[in-house]
Parts: sequence; C-alpha cells; structure tokens
Amino acid sequence: MYQLKWLWKNLKGYHAVYILALFLSIFCNILQLVVPVFSQQIVDLFLTGDNAAENLETRPNLLVWLVIGMILATMFRALMSYCANTTYEYTSQKMLYSIRTDLFRKVLNQDMGFYDKFRTGDIMTRLTGDLDAIRHMASWIIRMVLECVTMILIGMVYFIYLDPLIAVSLIVLGPVIFILTLSFRRRIAPKHRELRETMSQLNTAAQENISGNRVVKAFAREDYEIENFDEKNETFRAKHIDTALLWLKYFPYIETCANALPVILLVVGGISIISGRITMGEYVAFNGMTWTISNPMRRLGDIVNQYQRFQAAAKKVLEISDSVQEICDKPDAVELTAKLRGDITFENVSFSFGSTEVLHDINFSIKQGETVAIMGETGSGKTTLINMIPRLYDPTEGRVLVDGMDVKDLKMRELRSNIGMAAQDVLLFSDTIDGNIAYGDSDMPEEVVHSFAKAAAASEFIEKMPLQYETVIGERGVGISGGQKQRISLARALAIRPGILILDDTTSAVDLETESYIQNSLKNLDFKCTKIIIAQRISSTKDADKIIILENGRISEMGTHKELLEKKGYYYQVYLLQNGGESIDG
Repeated sequence: MYQLKWLWKNLKGYHAVYILALFLSIFCNILQLVVPVFSQQIVDLFLTGDNAAENLETRPNLLVWLVIGMILATMFRALMSYCANTTYEYTSQKMLYSIRTDLFRKVLNQDMGFYDKFRTGDIMTRLTGDLDAIRHMASWIIRMVLECVTMILIGMVYFIYLDPLIAVSLIVLGPVIFILTLSFRRRIAPKHRELRETMSQLNTAAQENISGNRVVKAFAREDYEIENFDEKNETFRAKHIDTALLWLKYFPYIETCANALPVILLVVGGISIISGRITMGEYVAFNGMTWTISNPMRRLGDIVNQYQRFQAAAKKVLEISDSVQEICDKPDAVELTAKLRGDITFENVSFSFGSTEVLHDINFSIKQGETVAIMGETGSGKTTLINMIPRLYDPTEGRVLVDGMDVKDLKMRELRSNIGMAAQDVLLFSDTIDGNIAYGDSDMPEEVVHSFAKAAAASEFIEKMPLQYETVIGERGVGISGGQKQRISLARALAIRPGILILDDTTSAVDLETESYIQNSLKNLDFKCTKIIIAQRISSTKDADKIIILENGRISEMGTHKELLEKKGYYYQVYLLQNGGESIDG
C-alpha cells in the first residue's frame, strides 16, 4: 500500500488528469453494453421474435437506428479508449520524469557512505529498468485492474438482470480462478526479487568492465571477463526463463477456465431457450457479454505477474528515495559572508567505518596560507583525513574547524565551493578541456582558464592539440595520459581560486621537471590559499611549512623537513630510500 501511496504522490500536479483517464476507462466499459443490448433487440424484434416479419415491414427505421447506434457506440468507445490510453501514457511519463529527477538529485546529494554501500551498476538499474516497471504500473496495471473489475461488475449485473440462473452458472468458476491466482502470486513474488537482483549484478559487471577497460586490456583478461559476464548473463537468462515458465504453468488452467465459459453458456443457455426461460436475443446478448468475464480471467495472471514485478522494482527504488542523507546542513547552518581564509584545526578527531577504526585522536592546526604535507603508508587514513574538511565524511568523534567554525555549522555548498580538490582518482567529464577546467564556474573567461592551465603545466600539451582547449576528451579522460589528466584536474581545482586547496597525490604521474614547475606555480599564486598536499615524494613535501606522518590512523611524526630528518623516523627512512641512501639500520 505504501508503494501505491508513493506512486500517487509522484503524480502530483496530474491527479485530476489521471482520475479523468480512470473515468474514461469506466465509461468505455459501460459502452460495451450497447452492442449486446442492441443485438438482443435486433434478434428479438426483427429475426426470431413472433412479430419479426411484421416489425420488418412496419418498423424498418428502428432497425436502421439500432444498427447505426451500434456503429456509433463502437466508434465512440474507440475514441474514448484512445483518449484514455493517451492520458495514461502522458501522466505516467510525467510521473517517471518526476521520480527520475528526484532520484538523481537524491543520488547526487548523498554522502560518501551511500556510495560505499551501493554499487554503481545497481544504482543504474534502479534509475533505468526499475523505473520502467514503475511507469508500467501507472500506465497499464492500474488501468487493467480497473477495466477487469468494471467489466466483471457490468457483466454480472447485466447477466443477473437477464437470467440469474445463467449468471450463477457463469461465475461458478470464479473461486477456482481466485485460488489459482493466490497460489501464483505467492510463488511469483520471490522470483521477481531474484530476477531483479541478477539484473543488477549483470549491469554491475558490464559497468565495471566498460569503465575499467584499460585494466582488463593491460592484464589481457578479456577472455576471463567475457566468461565471467557470460556466467552472470546465463544466470539472468535462467532466472528470466524460470519466472516466465511459472506463469506458463498456471496459464493453461486459467485459460481453460476462461474458455469453459462459452461451453457453459452453450449448455445452460441452450436448455434455457428450449425451456422458454430466455429468448434467442437474450442468448445472443449473453454470448456477446461472456468476454466481460473471460477476458479478466485471462488477464488476471498477467496482472499479478506485472504487479509483483512492480513491487520488486519499487522496493529497490524506494531504498534510494527514502534514504536519509547522513551528512547534511543543520537547520541553523551559517552562511559564509566572505571567502574562507583557510585556517584549519583538527580537534581530537577519530573516524571509523563500522567497527573498523581508520583515524584515532588526530590533533593539529594549519594557519592561513600555510602549506602542509601529509605522508604515510597506504591505508594509513590520509585521504579519509582530508575528506573531512569538505565534509565528505564526518568525524565519529571530535571536530574539524575552518576559520574557527565547526564545518558542521557551515552550509555545505558554500564550504565546498571554497575548497579546491584534485583527487587521487582523477575524473574528467566527456566535455571539452575548457569545460573540464571551468567546471566550478561555467561562466569563467577563457583567459582565466588558460592562466590556470599554465599554472598546472597543462597549457603546453593542450596547445599542441588540433582543437586546443576545445578538444573533447573521452569519458574519465580517455585519450590523454595519466599525467595530463592530473594536470587538468589541478587546473580545475585552482580555477575556482579556493581558500583551501587539497591535492591528493596530484603529481604522482608527472615527471620531476613538471612537478618542480607546478610547485613553483603553487608558491606564486595570485591569491591567498592554504594548501594540503598528500604525496609520497620527498620532492613534493620538503618545502612544506609542516609535514604530518600518519601511521595506522595516528599521527606518528609532525614537523618541518629538517625537523623530521633529525628525528630519524618514518620520514627519514623514506628520504634515504628516495635519495639512494641506506636505511638507518643498514
């Protein structure tokens, strides 16, 4: 029931139009009575009645009008049916647009914990195939349920009016159909859930192989991935066939019951004609209205099948639609009135993923304009640490301050718009180079784009391209090297003139000469900026005002390049390794 309420909620603005479509469907079904009623009159008055010959001579106009009435009613019903179907389609597409927009907004605004939980392929399935099943509910299933109920009611009222005995004989199969439908519904529901899950796995496999095609090719694992995909494809095919075959197991029984109605009518109606209970015209009317019961019987199983598909899809979509954004603005969040200065403080910060502690009791401060480098082994918590500044994650304990204010007290949009990030995993959009650099400000002048491309040592290779800054790069930067992607990413981060600049291993794929050029550019920016650099190269960290060493989520060392060398700890060991020396032990 909740799923139907949610469906109705998303039809907001089109409730009246949708209700109109429902009434048109009912009206169309009522018009179904016209042809059988008129047929009864024609047979009794002009074909088989006692006064048929006399009526043909004296009342020919009535016969003509009855025929014309049947034709007009049929044409009018067809027109009404067309209008109803068009309206269903129109409103369901509007509803789908509303749901898809809401889901995309929900997905885009979710925090990082959401993406840690849901696979990309699974999200794509919910935004595509599952939404189609939901639209089908509004455009077809509800209409079919209404039409089936209306037809059965109209048919039974008319049958009882003509002859209660025949009416009872025709509905005797109703309980059988009901039992078959309940049994089918109970067995089909889990199969649709399994089918939906295998579809999600199939889409995930496809998405991972498409986005990770370079890795697949680098390891020559095409055959392995094809075999892996074939397995998932085979599982999906088997589940799909299994689901379809279940309906086919029930279909013969339901179809037999539906086809038994004309036989029952032939036997009971024939006896009734012979005994004089009904006229030939009434029998013709019965025969013409039998489909009002047989058709709903045939459709019932398919309706249940489609409804279970809708429920499985809606359950998955609602997981996103009803998901609560854990990291969001407080009701009294502060609006920034000026650009961030860049003072940063971590006070007793700890962070855990579930039961796994990633950071423990982190304390340090960064003054405006300082450059701070963070080093440590893989998995020591470096990226998690810096992700707390723009609130991609919130501390489990402690707090992060920017310009003396807890980041939780600031509006996230303004906080993040003051922070430039060049992430370790570079993502470039399928757009021009100019569009990628100016991503933070679509109205950025070209000369500004060019100046920051130069600062990031990207202008040289960009200007060698045929279309230069108008060159369209492929998805995720396909078509350019890793170092070139990093430089475009750096230019994008600089272009918004942030108060805080975060560089997560941004120069790992560039040569030392280019790295030196970038470092010199960062020192001579034309705006004040606090810089936080995650790097493994001593050449990237030695000039920092402060160097922080993380080990197992804790700060093990902190100081300048000279101070850390004197301590002869982790930093000293890395320095020796990168400068051709031996370790302190050897």
